[in-house]
Amino acid sequence: QVQLVESGGGLVQAGDSLRLSCVVSGRTYSTYAVGWFRQAPGKERAFVATIRWSSGMTYYADSVKGRFIISRDNARNTVYLQMNSLKPEDTAVYFCAASKLGPSSVATYSTRGLYDYWGQGTQVTVSS
Repeated sequence: QVQLVESGGGLVQAGDSLRLSCVVSGRTYSTYAVGWFRQAPGKERAFVATIRWSSGMTYYADSVKGRFIISRDNARNTVYLQMNSLKPEDTAVYFCAASKLGPSSVATYSTRGLYDYWGQGTQVTVSS
């Protein structure tokens, strides 16, 4: 089993920055990738970014490319999502998830169904 706990959400203004954290615990050796997804009210959960646990390779959704940065600290078993130049359309509940599928190309991990474990989510609200 793998457990994930997100933190760092909050209410910010458009143009601000925010950093989310995801602490991964349990059988972390079985984790090949950790991804961030988000779900806005009335919408499906959508891919944001992912990082290969061992290599650190990253992949982003077009909507956040150039604004968000995903990174990991293996010593702390933590994955971060640095969100810059936030927009009101970034408002959502943000979830981190862990995938046991591997190894695969990093772009493969943009698929929600490939993730086995999910955190509870953290709310991000961006006001205009």
